Amino acid sequence: MSDVHLSRGLPETVLDPEPQEVRAALEAALAAPPAERRDAVAAVVAAHPRSLEGWARLGELGRDPVEAYAAHRVGYHRGLDRLRQSGWRGSGYVRWHHPENQGFLRALEGLRASAEAIGEDDEEERCAQFLRQLDPSWPPADLAARRDAGPE
Repeated sequence: MSDVHLSRGLPETVLDPEPQEVRAALEAALAAPPAERRDAVAAVVAAHPRSLEGWARLGELGRDPVEAYAAHRVGYHRGLDRLRQSGWRGSGYVRWHHPENQGFLRALEGLRASAEAIGEDDEEERCAQFLRQLDPSWPPADLAARRDAGPE
């Protein structure tokens, strides 16, 4: 007799955590004085170009909407690569409540917002829909509150 495995709905993917050294470097860069913060984060991204959180944060600190769009797009595409390496096959959940997924989701949300800022409405809607598919409870309360408060 063999075991029967019933599906419990869509699969859920959780990315591997970023290395501790990258998390520490990014935390230090984000703690830099505001006038130095963007360059400090850019230095972390240059040293660790696979950091999804790094690309997302660099996009958030972009000097203009086009720079923000570019950094978020890189984070988004690197995130798709990491998702596929983690077994994601184009469907299933990638939820915010897993800290390991937040860099990718932050980059995707940033891409949505920066696409909106430059008037790329179809891209903005695709990103918004993708976020809701990945995490039906999107947006998380902490991110939505920060977004609604506007720039720091």
